[in-house]
Amino acid sequence: MALSVKSAIATGDGQFVIDQISLAQPGPDEVIVKMKAAGLCHTDYDSLSWGKPIIMGHEGAGIIHSRGSAVEEFDLGDQVILNWATPCLSCFQCQEGNQHLCEQNSPVVAGGNGYTPGHPHLAGSKWKGNSIERSFNLGTLSEYALVKQSALVKIEARPINFSAAAIISCGVMTGYGSVVNAARLKTGSSAVVLGCGGVGLNVIQACAIAGAEHIIAVDINPQKLEWARQFGATDTILADPSDQVLMKVAGLVKEKLGGRGADYAFECTAIPALGAAPLAMIRNAGTAVQVSGIEEEINIDMRLFEWDKIYMNPLYGKCRPAIDFPILVGLYQKGKLNLDELITREYALDDLQKAFDDLIKGKNAKGVIVFD
Repeated sequence: MALSVKSAIATGDGQFVIDQISLAQPGPDEVIVKMKAAGLCHTDYDSLSWGKPIIMGHEGAGIIHSRGSAVEEFDLGDQVILNWATPCLSCFQCQEGNQHLCEQNSPVVAGGNGYTPGHPHLAGSKWKGNSIERSFNLGTLSEYALVKQSALVKIEARPINFSAAAIISCGVMTGYGSVVNAARLKTGSSAVVLGCGGVGLNVIQACAIAGAEHIIAVDINPQKLEWARQFGATDTILADPSDQVLMKVAGLVKEKLGGRGADYAFECTAIPALGAAPLAMIRNAGTAVQVSGIEEEINIDMRLFEWDKIYMNPLYGKCRPAIDFPILVGLYQKGKLNLDELITREYALDDLQKAFDDLIKGKNAKGVIVFD
């Protein structure tokens, strides 16, 4: 029997509605999760303009409600975190250890068939009688979500705040993994973080956890620089919006670090004009990491690479869900990873418009939708 649930649906024309969708009973390898919390980020807002109806949301945590006949790893009532970069564990990239680049399931990697019309992710979800896609194969802005069992990681540690667990799904993992998995930041090193929103704050605290000695946070918003210090920044720089490629900031960074530049720099603004900016912040043979996922064409002065600089563009912090999520939960349980402190405000699903308004205005480090 189909399950009728309330969901946020992007209508494909820049708008969304809160309406009922129908979920079929889970297939053999599928699970229905009763959602407890769903994090919000700019990607959710961007999904309003993807030009097609879609069940919104790609961060979340909840409880197993029902499961398919082939599901053995999860029991009813298990607490889980949902993961949008669902690995198949058998393709070339998964076998190489790049589960975040899965060639079979990724909704964003070229070659992945996560959003191919007719792909099984369309089965089981209907709106107004028609099949509807789930954002990043999840659709977490819904009372219940129908997902593949491979999209779930069990929360073994108890207790945990579901809102805290939900934001691990994307923003926390992206920030932490970019530092630890991708850049492999060394203890005692220096780092610059450009942009102190939700992802940038997780980059900052990951740098602190990894043992960086100097962490310089850069933003145009004084409130975000205050947050940055709370999450581990040792220095802050209030950037001038007229410094479009942050060359003045680069000079200040070098002054703070004895003229040499930082060992690492992380771009977390999603502003195309700043795509090359981390290269200006680092020393020769330093590492620049483009965290925010800029996909537009940009011009780069190749002299910024002089000399021996490394520029990285990792996806999702090189996430290995079954390995990384328990690490993050463990750090949270030990008080080393601040998750509750990231959540500025919680909202009901019916207040999604207010949550988006606050997101766009930069009022929240992180907003979360919570469900009864």
